[in-house]
Amino acid sequence: MGVIVFVAFVFAAIGLLHLYLWKRLVRDTTRPGRWRRAGTVAALVLGVLVPTTMVGTRMGQWWLAWPGYLWLAVMFYLIVVLVLLEIPMLGAKLALRRRRRTATVPAEPALVGAGGPPAEPPARATPDHSPDRRLLLARGAAIFAGLTATGVSGYGIRSALGPPQLDRVTIPLARLPRAMDGMRVALVSDIHLGPLRGRGHTERIVRMINDMDADVVAVVGDMVDGSVEELGAAAAPLEGLRSRHGAYFVTGNHEYFSGYQQWIDEVARLGLRPLRNERLEIEGLDLAGVNDLAGEDYQDGPDFAKTFDGRDPSRPVVLLAHQPVQAGNAARYGVDLQLSGHTHGGQMVPWNLMVRLEQPVVSGLGTVDGTKVYVTNGAGFWGPPVRVGAPPQVTLVELNSQ
Repeated sequence: MGVIVFVAFVFAAIGLLHLYLWKRLVRDTTRPGRWRRAGTVAALVLGVLVPTTMVGTRMGQWWLAWPGYLWLAVMFYLIVVLVLLEIPMLGAKLALRRRRRTATVPAEPALVGAGGPPAEPPARATPDHSPDRRLLLARGAAIFAGLTATGVSGYGIRSALGPPQLDRVTIPLARLPRAMDGMRVALVSDIHLGPLRGRGHTERIVRMINDMDADVVAVVGDMVDGSVEELGAAAAPLEGLRSRHGAYFVTGNHEYFSGYQQWIDEVARLGLRPLRNERLEIEGLDLAGVNDLAGEDYQDGPDFAKTFDGRDPSRPVVLLAHQPVQAGNAARYGVDLQLSGHTHGGQMVPWNLMVRLEQPVVSGLGTVDGTKVYVTNGAGFWGPPVRVGAPPQVTLVELNSQ
Protein backbone atom coordinates (compact mmCIF):
# COMPACT_ATOMS: atom_id res chain seq x y z
CA MET A 1 0.00 0.00 0.00
CA GLY A 2 2.85 2.36 0.88
CA VAL A 3 4.50 1.77 -2.51
CA ILE A 4 1.23 2.52 -4.32
CA VAL A 5 0.82 5.79 -2.40
CA PHE A 6 4.42 6.79 -3.16
CA VAL A 7 4.07 6.01 -6.87
CA ALA A 8 0.79 7.93 -7.02
CA PHE A 9 2.46 10.91 -5.32
CA VAL A 10 5.39 10.84 -7.78
CA PHE A 11 3.10 10.65 -10.80
CA ALA A 12 0.93 13.48 -9.45
CA ALA A 13 4.02 15.62 -8.87
CA ILE A 14 5.26 14.96 -12.42
CA GLY A 15 1.86 15.95 -13.78
CA LEU A 16 1.77 19.21 -11.81
CA LEU A 17 5.31 20.13 -12.86
CA HIS A 18 4.46 19.62 -16.51
CA LEU A 19 1.28 21.64 -16.07
CA TYR A 20 3.41 24.49 -14.73
CA LEU A 21 5.80 24.18 -17.68
CA TRP A 22 2.87 24.14 -20.11
CA LYS A 23 1.47 27.34 -18.62
CA ARG A 24 4.77 29.22 -18.68
CA LEU A 25 6.18 27.90 -21.97
CA VAL A 26 3.04 27.29 -24.04
CA ARG A 27 -0.07 29.06 -22.78
CA ASP A 28 1.67 32.29 -21.77
CA THR A 29 3.77 32.51 -24.94
CA THR A 30 1.20 31.70 -27.64
CA ARG A 31 -2.20 32.84 -28.80
CA PRO A 32 -4.98 30.29 -29.35
CA GLY A 33 -4.27 28.34 -32.51
CA ARG A 34 -2.09 25.64 -33.97
CA TRP A 35 1.10 26.63 -32.15
CA ARG A 36 -0.61 26.39 -28.79
CA ARG A 37 -2.12 23.04 -29.77
CA ALA A 38 1.29 21.73 -30.87
CA GLY A 39 2.88 22.92 -27.62
CA THR A 40 0.13 21.26 -25.60
CA VAL A 41 0.69 17.94 -27.36
CA ALA A 42 4.44 18.21 -26.75
CA ALA A 43 3.89 18.90 -23.05
CA LEU A 44 1.62 15.86 -22.77
CA VAL A 45 4.13 13.59 -24.53
CA LEU A 46 7.01 14.78 -22.36
CA GLY A 47 4.88 14.42 -19.24
CA VAL A 48 4.16 10.79 -20.12
CA LEU A 49 7.80 10.16 -21.08
CA VAL A 50 9.14 10.64 -17.55
CA PRO A 51 7.09 7.96 -15.72
CA THR A 52 7.33 5.71 -18.78
CA THR A 53 11.11 5.90 -18.56
CA MET A 54 11.16 5.18 -14.83
CA VAL A 55 8.96 2.12 -15.24
CA GLY A 56 10.31 0.98 -18.60
CA THR A 57 13.99 0.94 -17.63
CA ARG A 58 13.12 -1.18 -14.60
CA MET A 59 11.49 -3.64 -17.03
CA GLY A 60 14.54 -3.82 -19.29
CA GLN A 61 13.48 -1.21 -21.86
CA TRP A 62 16.81 0.59 -21.64
CA TRP A 63 16.35 2.41 -24.94
CA LEU A 64 14.07 4.78 -23.03
CA ALA A 65 16.91 5.93 -20.76
CA TRP A 66 18.57 8.54 -22.97
CA PRO A 67 15.48 10.52 -24.08
CA GLY A 68 13.66 10.12 -20.77
CA TYR A 69 16.50 11.01 -18.41
CA LEU A 70 17.82 13.82 -20.60
CA TRP A 71 14.40 15.43 -20.57
CA LEU A 72 14.27 14.96 -16.79
CA ALA A 73 17.47 17.02 -16.47
CA VAL A 74 16.30 19.77 -18.82
CA MET A 75 12.90 19.80 -17.10
CA PHE A 76 14.57 20.21 -13.70
CA TYR A 77 16.58 23.23 -14.79
CA LEU A 78 13.67 24.75 -16.69
CA ILE A 79 11.65 24.69 -13.48
CA VAL A 80 14.52 26.09 -11.41
CA VAL A 81 15.06 29.02 -13.81
CA LEU A 82 11.35 29.74 -14.28
CA VAL A 83 10.71 29.74 -10.54
CA LEU A 84 13.62 32.13 -10.03
CA LEU A 85 12.11 34.39 -12.72
CA GLU A 86 8.69 34.50 -11.06
CA ILE A 87 9.48 37.51 -8.86
CA PRO A 88 11.04 39.74 -11.59
CA MET A 89 8.24 38.68 -13.96
CA LEU A 90 5.66 39.68 -11.37
CA GLY A 91 7.38 43.03 -10.93
CA ALA A 92 7.38 43.63 -14.69
CA LYS A 93 3.67 42.77 -14.95
CA LEU A 94 2.81 45.15 -12.11
CA ALA A 95 4.82 47.89 -13.80
CA LEU A 96 2.89 47.36 -17.05
CA ARG A 97 -0.42 47.52 -15.20
CA ARG A 98 0.57 50.71 -13.40
CA ARG A 99 1.66 52.31 -16.65
CA ARG A 100 -1.65 51.40 -18.30
CA ARG A 101 -3.65 52.98 -15.49
CA THR A 102 -1.76 56.26 -15.46
CA ALA A 103 -1.47 56.81 -19.21
CA THR A 104 -4.22 59.24 -20.48
CA VAL A 105 -4.85 61.51 -23.47
CA PRO A 106 -7.08 64.65 -23.62
CA ALA A 107 -10.60 64.31 -25.01
CA GLU A 108 -12.30 66.91 -27.26
CA PRO A 109 -12.75 70.21 -25.32
CA ALA A 110 -16.30 71.13 -24.31
CA LEU A 111 -17.54 74.73 -24.24
CA VAL A 112 -19.54 76.14 -21.40
CA GLY A 113 -22.01 78.62 -22.80
CA ALA A 114 -21.43 81.11 -25.60
CA GLY A 115 -17.99 82.67 -25.53
CA GLY A 116 -17.23 80.97 -22.24
CA PRO A 117 -13.94 79.33 -21.39
CA PRO A 118 -13.61 75.66 -22.28
CA ALA A 119 -14.27 73.17 -19.52
CA GLU A 120 -11.55 70.81 -18.28
CA PRO A 121 -11.35 67.88 -20.68
CA PRO A 122 -12.22 64.50 -19.23
CA ALA A 123 -9.45 61.90 -19.21
CA ARG A 124 -9.55 59.11 -21.74
CA ALA A 125 -7.46 55.97 -21.34
CA THR A 126 -4.97 55.03 -24.02
CA PRO A 127 -5.62 51.87 -25.98
CA ASP A 128 -4.61 48.83 -23.90
CA HIS A 129 -1.55 47.26 -25.52
CA SER A 130 -0.53 45.35 -22.35
CA PRO A 131 -1.54 41.90 -23.74
CA ASP A 132 1.10 42.27 -26.47
CA ARG A 133 3.66 43.42 -23.93
CA ARG A 134 2.83 40.54 -21.58
CA LEU A 135 3.19 38.12 -24.48
CA LEU A 136 6.60 39.57 -25.34
CA LEU A 137 7.65 39.37 -21.69
CA ALA A 138 6.55 35.73 -21.40
CA ARG A 139 8.38 34.78 -24.59
CA GLY A 140 11.57 36.45 -23.39
CA ALA A 141 11.43 34.55 -20.10
CA ALA A 142 10.74 31.27 -21.91
CA ILE A 143 13.67 31.76 -24.29
CA PHE A 144 16.00 32.65 -21.43
CA ALA A 145 14.87 29.63 -19.40
CA GLY A 146 15.21 27.30 -22.38
CA LEU A 147 18.72 28.47 -23.28
CA THR A 148 19.87 28.33 -19.65
CA ALA A 149 18.42 24.88 -19.00
CA THR A 150 19.89 23.33 -22.13
CA GLY A 151 23.25 25.02 -21.57
CA VAL A 152 23.54 23.87 -17.96
CA SER A 153 22.36 20.36 -18.88
CA GLY A 154 24.92 20.17 -21.68
CA TYR A 155 27.71 21.14 -19.28
CA GLY A 156 26.40 18.57 -16.80
CA ILE A 157 26.39 15.79 -19.41
CA ARG A 158 30.04 16.47 -20.22
CA SER A 159 30.91 16.33 -16.53
CA ALA A 160 28.91 13.15 -15.82
CA LEU A 161 30.22 11.20 -18.80
CA GLY A 162 33.81 12.31 -18.36
CA PRO A 163 36.42 10.53 -16.23
CA PRO A 164 35.97 10.71 -12.46
CA GLN A 165 38.29 13.16 -10.78
CA LEU A 166 40.78 11.80 -8.27
CA ASP A 167 40.45 13.44 -4.86
CA ARG A 168 43.01 12.96 -2.11
CA VAL A 169 42.13 13.53 1.52
CA THR A 170 44.20 13.03 4.66
CA ILE A 171 42.25 12.12 7.80
CA PRO A 172 43.94 11.92 11.21
CA LEU A 173 42.72 9.23 13.61
CA ALA A 174 43.68 9.56 17.27
CA ARG A 175 43.89 5.82 17.93
CA LEU A 176 45.68 4.82 14.74
CA PRO A 177 48.98 3.07 15.59
CA ARG A 178 52.16 4.77 14.42
CA ALA A 179 52.99 1.67 12.41
CA MET A 180 49.85 2.27 10.28
CA ASP A 181 50.49 5.95 9.66
CA GLY A 182 49.87 6.69 6.00
CA MET A 183 47.53 3.74 5.36
CA ARG A 184 45.77 4.38 2.04
CA VAL A 185 42.17 3.46 1.23
CA ALA A 186 40.90 3.71 -2.35
CA LEU A 187 37.25 4.65 -1.97
CA VAL A 188 34.61 4.40 -4.69
CA SER A 189 30.84 4.48 -4.50
CA ASP A 190 27.78 4.80 -6.72
CA ILE A 191 29.30 3.35 -9.89
CA HIS A 192 25.72 2.77 -11.11
CA LEU A 193 26.31 0.35 -13.93
CA GLY A 194 23.07 0.23 -15.88
CA PRO A 195 21.28 1.59 -18.95
CA LEU A 196 23.74 4.43 -19.51
CA ARG A 197 26.97 3.04 -18.03
CA GLY A 198 28.70 -0.22 -18.98
CA ARG A 199 31.95 -2.16 -19.03
CA GLY A 200 34.10 0.74 -20.23
CA HIS A 201 33.08 2.75 -17.16
CA THR A 202 34.17 -0.10 -14.87
CA GLU A 203 37.48 -0.56 -16.67
CA ARG A 204 38.31 3.14 -16.27
CA ILE A 205 37.57 3.04 -12.54
CA VAL A 206 39.67 -0.09 -12.04
CA ARG A 207 42.63 1.55 -13.81
CA MET A 208 42.32 4.64 -11.59
CA ILE A 209 42.23 2.58 -8.41
CA ASN A 210 45.12 0.33 -9.37
CA ASP A 211 47.25 3.39 -10.14
CA MET A 212 46.76 4.52 -6.53
CA ASP A 213 48.73 1.56 -5.14
CA ALA A 214 46.34 1.50 -2.17
CA ASP A 215 46.43 -0.71 0.93
CA VAL A 216 42.65 -1.29 0.86
CA VAL A 217 39.94 -0.87 -1.77
CA ALA A 218 36.46 0.01 -0.50
CA VAL A 219 33.39 -0.15 -2.76
CA VAL A 220 30.60 1.34 -0.68
CA GLY A 221 27.41 0.42 -2.50
CA ASP A 222 25.18 1.31 -5.45
CA MET A 223 27.42 -0.50 -7.87
CA VAL A 224 24.58 -1.56 -10.20
CA ASP A 225 21.11 -0.74 -11.51
CA GLY A 226 20.14 -4.09 -12.93
CA SER A 227 20.46 -7.83 -12.52
CA VAL A 228 23.58 -10.00 -12.72
CA GLU A 229 22.22 -11.38 -15.98
CA GLU A 230 22.01 -7.87 -17.43
CA LEU A 231 25.19 -6.38 -15.97
CA GLY A 232 27.50 -9.23 -15.03
CA ALA A 233 29.77 -8.56 -18.03
CA ALA A 234 29.88 -4.83 -17.22
CA ALA A 235 30.99 -5.56 -13.63
CA ALA A 236 33.56 -8.21 -14.61
CA PRO A 237 36.60 -5.85 -14.73
CA LEU A 238 36.32 -5.46 -10.93
CA GLU A 239 38.11 -8.79 -10.79
CA GLY A 240 41.27 -6.87 -11.69
CA LEU A 241 41.30 -4.63 -8.59
CA ARG A 242 44.64 -4.73 -6.75
CA SER A 243 45.62 -3.67 -3.21
CA ARG A 244 47.78 -4.93 -0.36
CA HIS A 245 44.99 -5.98 1.98
CA GLY A 246 42.18 -6.73 -0.48
CA ALA A 247 39.01 -5.15 -1.83
CA TYR A 248 35.77 -4.92 0.18
CA PHE A 249 32.15 -4.26 -0.65
CA VAL A 250 29.02 -3.20 1.21
CA THR A 251 25.51 -3.02 -0.18
CA GLY A 252 23.80 0.18 -1.21
CA ASN A 253 20.09 0.74 -1.62
CA HIS A 254 20.24 0.02 -5.37
CA GLU A 255 21.62 -3.47 -4.80
CA TYR A 256 18.36 -4.28 -3.04
CA PHE A 257 16.43 -3.14 -6.11
CA SER A 258 18.62 -5.31 -8.36
CA GLY A 259 18.68 -8.77 -6.78
CA TYR A 260 21.05 -8.20 -3.87
CA GLN A 261 21.84 -11.82 -3.01
CA GLN A 262 22.93 -12.61 -6.57
CA TRP A 263 25.12 -9.53 -6.59
CA ILE A 264 26.70 -10.42 -3.25
CA ASP A 265 27.61 -13.82 -4.68
CA GLU A 266 28.87 -12.24 -7.92
CA VAL A 267 30.99 -9.67 -6.09
CA ALA A 268 32.57 -12.43 -4.02
CA ARG A 269 33.27 -14.42 -7.18
CA LEU A 270 35.08 -11.39 -8.61
CA GLY A 271 37.38 -11.31 -5.58
CA LEU A 272 35.80 -8.53 -3.49
CA ARG A 273 34.90 -9.52 0.05
CA PRO A 274 31.37 -8.48 1.06
CA LEU A 275 31.28 -7.12 4.60
CA ARG A 276 27.78 -7.99 5.76
CA ASN A 277 27.40 -6.64 9.28
CA GLU A 278 30.86 -7.92 10.09
CA ARG A 279 34.32 -6.78 11.07
CA LEU A 280 37.85 -7.94 10.40
CA GLU A 281 41.29 -6.99 11.65
CA ILE A 282 43.91 -5.45 9.38
CA GLU A 283 47.13 -5.18 11.40
CA GLY A 284 46.28 -2.59 14.09
CA LEU A 285 42.96 -1.51 12.57
CA ASP A 286 39.40 -2.85 12.56
CA LEU A 287 37.68 -2.61 9.18
CA ALA A 288 33.90 -3.06 9.44
CA GLY A 289 30.97 -2.97 7.06
CA VAL A 290 27.21 -2.78 7.56
CA ASN A 291 24.33 -3.43 5.19
CA ASP A 292 22.38 -0.51 3.78
CA LEU A 293 19.21 0.77 5.42
CA ALA A 294 17.19 -0.32 2.39
CA GLY A 295 17.94 -3.90 3.42
CA GLU A 296 15.45 -3.56 6.27
CA ASP A 297 12.65 -4.07 3.74
CA TYR A 298 14.31 -7.37 2.72
CA GLN A 299 15.10 -8.61 6.25
CA ASP A 300 18.74 -7.78 5.53
CA GLY A 301 19.26 -4.44 7.24
CA PRO A 302 22.24 -3.08 9.16
CA ASP A 303 23.10 -4.71 12.48
CA PHE A 304 25.58 -2.61 14.42
CA ALA A 305 25.38 -4.74 17.56
CA LYS A 306 26.43 -7.85 15.63
CA THR A 307 29.13 -5.97 13.73
CA PHE A 308 30.85 -4.62 16.83
CA ASP A 309 30.18 -7.41 19.29
CA GLY A 310 33.35 -8.23 21.23
CA ARG A 311 35.41 -5.49 19.64
CA ASP A 312 38.55 -4.30 21.42
CA PRO A 313 37.72 -0.62 22.14
CA SER A 314 41.40 0.34 22.08
CA ARG A 315 41.65 -0.43 18.38
CA PRO A 316 40.61 2.20 15.81
CA VAL A 317 37.72 1.24 13.57
CA VAL A 318 36.92 2.34 10.02
CA LEU A 319 33.34 1.60 8.96
CA LEU A 320 32.07 1.15 5.41
CA ALA A 321 28.41 2.20 5.24
CA HIS A 322 26.61 3.35 2.12
CA GLN A 323 24.54 6.19 3.62
CA PRO A 324 26.08 9.00 5.72
CA VAL A 325 22.98 9.02 7.94
CA GLN A 326 24.15 5.69 9.38
CA ALA A 327 26.86 7.60 11.24
CA GLY A 328 24.43 8.29 14.07
CA ASN A 329 24.48 4.59 14.97
CA ALA A 330 28.18 4.30 14.20
CA ALA A 331 29.00 6.99 16.77
CA ARG A 332 27.28 5.01 19.51
CA TYR A 333 29.71 2.16 18.87
CA GLY A 334 32.83 4.32 18.95
CA VAL A 335 33.57 4.31 15.22
CA ASP A 336 36.52 6.57 14.41
CA LEU A 337 35.79 7.05 10.71
CA GLN A 338 32.87 6.18 8.44
CA LEU A 339 33.35 6.06 4.66
CA SER A 340 30.15 6.57 2.65
CA GLY A 341 28.61 7.55 -0.67
CA HIS A 342 24.91 7.59 -1.66
CA THR A 343 24.46 11.37 -1.94
CA HIS A 344 26.28 11.87 -5.30
CA GLY A 345 27.31 15.18 -3.75
CA GLY A 346 23.82 16.34 -4.71
CA GLN A 347 24.57 15.47 -8.39
CA MET A 348 22.67 18.50 -9.76
CA VAL A 349 22.85 21.86 -7.99
CA PRO A 350 20.60 23.00 -6.30
CA TRP A 351 19.37 19.45 -5.53
CA ASN A 352 22.18 19.24 -2.95
CA LEU A 353 20.06 21.50 -0.71
CA MET A 354 17.36 18.82 -0.66
CA VAL A 355 19.87 16.04 0.05
CA ARG A 356 21.13 18.02 3.03
CA LEU A 357 17.69 17.68 4.63
CA GLU A 358 18.15 13.89 4.74
CA GLN A 359 21.88 13.31 5.13
CA PRO A 360 24.20 14.90 7.73
CA VAL A 361 27.11 15.17 5.25
CA VAL A 362 26.55 15.63 1.51
CA SER A 363 30.13 15.67 0.25
CA GLY A 364 33.60 15.65 1.75
CA LEU A 365 34.64 15.37 5.39
CA GLY A 366 32.32 16.07 8.30
CA THR A 367 31.63 14.98 11.85
CA VAL A 368 28.54 13.32 13.33
CA ASP A 369 28.40 12.97 17.13
CA GLY A 370 32.19 12.77 17.33
CA THR A 371 32.60 10.27 14.47
CA LYS A 372 34.37 11.51 11.36
CA VAL A 373 32.42 10.91 8.15
CA TYR A 374 33.88 11.16 4.67
CA VAL A 375 31.39 11.13 1.77
CA THR A 376 32.54 10.64 -1.81
CA ASN A 377 30.51 12.06 -4.70
CA GLY A 378 30.50 8.67 -6.40
CA ALA A 379 31.89 7.65 -9.76
CA GLY A 380 28.62 7.40 -11.70
CA PHE A 381 25.18 8.94 -11.72
CA TRP A 382 21.58 7.90 -11.29
CA GLY A 383 18.78 9.02 -13.57
CA PRO A 384 19.86 12.00 -15.69
CA PRO A 385 23.39 11.60 -17.12
CA VAL A 386 24.12 15.04 -15.71
CA ARG A 387 26.35 16.33 -12.92
CA VAL A 388 26.42 20.03 -12.04
CA GLY A 389 28.48 21.23 -9.09
CA ALA A 390 29.30 17.66 -8.03
CA PRO A 391 31.76 16.01 -10.46
CA PRO A 392 32.18 12.22 -10.45
CA GLN A 393 34.83 11.18 -8.02
CA VAL A 394 37.14 8.43 -6.82
CA THR A 395 38.92 9.21 -3.57
CA LEU A 396 42.23 8.19 -2.05
CA VAL A 397 41.87 8.42 1.74
CA GLU A 398 45.13 8.50 3.68
CA LEU A 399 44.92 7.77 7.41
CA ASN A 400 47.39 9.52 9.72
CA SER A 401 48.09 8.93 13.39
CA GLN A 402 47.92 11.98 15.64
